[in-house]
Amino acid sequence: MSEKKAVLANIEGRVQGVNFRMATAQAADRLGVYGWVRNKPDGSVEALFEGDADRVDAMIKWCHEGPPVASVTGVTVEKEGYTGRYTDFTIRYT
Repeated sequence: MSEKKAVLANIEGRVQGVNFRMATAQAADRLGVYGWVRNKPDGSVEALFEGDADRVDAMIKWCHEGPPVASVTGVTVEKEGYTGRYTDFTIRYT
């Protein structure tokens, strides 16, 4: 059985208004990662990724680039406790 992990990522740069959330959801679906993504009032994007450790790591790596029109200047990652409660990946509109 694969090791499971969960992380909370904050992505900074030109990441709002460039379909970053939609591209993140598509990448998460492709990689088999669960959780959510949302815009933050400060202009960054926040995402919770949960699943197999190697897939979550691949998702974090993807966040450093993002979609072609984005310009990522920083990604901060905090470990979270794995819960297994997510069964899909959603875009949150908050």
